[in-house]
Amino acid sequence: LIIPPGTPTIASVLKSAGYKTGVVGKWHLGLGTGDLDWNGDLKPGPLEIGFDYCFLIAATGDRVHSLCHRGDQESRSNLETGALHRRRARMGGSNSRQRRSNGVSETLRDAYGRRIEYLRISVTDRCNFRCLYCMPPQGLEWLPKSDILSYEEIANVAAQLAPLGLRRLRITGGEPTIRPQLERLIAMLRSIPEIEDISLSTNGVRLPELAATLKAAGLDRLNMSADSLRPDRIKAIARRNIDFDPIAAANVAERAGLSPIKLNVVVMRGINDDELEDFARLTLDHDWHVRFIELMPVGEMRELTSERVVPSDEILQRLAIISPLTPAIGPVRGNGPARYFRLEGAVGTIGVITPMSHTYCGSCNRVRLTADGRLRMCLFGEEEVDLRTPLREGLPLEPFFRSALSIKPREHGLLQMRVGGLRALSQVGG
Repeated sequence: LIIPPGTPTIASVLKSAGYKTGVVGKWHLGLGTGDLDWNGDLKPGPLEIGFDYCFLIAATGDRVHSLCHRGDQESRSNLETGALHRRRARMGGSNSRQRRSNGVSETLRDAYGRRIEYLRISVTDRCNFRCLYCMPPQGLEWLPKSDILSYEEIANVAAQLAPLGLRRLRITGGEPTIRPQLERLIAMLRSIPEIEDISLSTNGVRLPELAATLKAAGLDRLNMSADSLRPDRIKAIARRNIDFDPIAAANVAERAGLSPIKLNVVVMRGINDDELEDFARLTLDHDWHVRFIELMPVGEMRELTSERVVPSDEILQRLAIISPLTPAIGPVRGNGPARYFRLEGAVGTIGVITPMSHTYCGSCNRVRLTADGRLRMCLFGEEEVDLRTPLREGLPLEPFFRSALSIKPREHGLLQMRVGGLRALSQVGG
């Protein structure tokens, strides 16, 4: 049930939902407990909470519980979003980005109760790299230009989904920065009142020339792939003859105000796992978040899997040799499925993302829009809904989105080598 601020009694809301009179229970909102009677009185008195949006309360049987209090049943990403709201409330955040639609909060959940508020948007299936784990060396058969959503169409999708609860966007590819005038799209997305966070996934090659422009257009932060710090190895993993310094690119992004900076390292045994310690030491001097990702088998890259996967437990054991690791809170924005730790004396953090050894599907809060307009419900699932056709026919997208949520799977089939027909991660932006 959605209880707007200023509701005179909770009774009217409970009655409208069909609950019987005479219900007596307790309220919990993280600030204490008190009696709740059918007249809707909260005792000892009204609550004052530092949020400027609605309270979410679930009523079952003769009990009323605030979902805010049930931390063990909320996903980590939801807690992170709450922290973001509290931070903005303290800073006097703009009313233009409140969680409202016609005065009432929208919270979309899938069939398993997971809150869906995060959309990853692929703007192209093309990339200027051919990374070992992401794309075949010969590339793929590229999508026809006519199938690719225009920036205006992408913004239209986001604008229609935002009132339904969409709050966070990530721009992906392929490599998104090779699509011309990406700042135009970011500016369009930033103009949507409900959208609170816009991020970018990139290999970083074009950041030195684009970081300031993207920030000015409204980009908040970025994730940068960085699978090696060694020039020869960068070329070998990317299968491109390029001179690229990922640390220099990250520094440019940081100076442009894109924060937090997150470096994503796909760890491959015998290929780059001997650089774990070098990456971890970056956090001693930089307020960055270095995340080590377990290698995932997809399509034509499956041969890497069996002997190349380095489990996160092993990664953490090896890093603990540098100095003791202590659990840490990740970045306020966008910590997603990572677990974070900190080296002694470090200003940044180390994260591990564990799709192979410790799945996190129970806290999934995202769906993906492919470059050709399909809403993909799971990175490795087969469930997709075509949004391009109704979009181009001028139909409202809400029924299609709600239908899509109903088929979002409980968990991926990666461990059973089911990858939803993907030939490469580049097709959906990871």
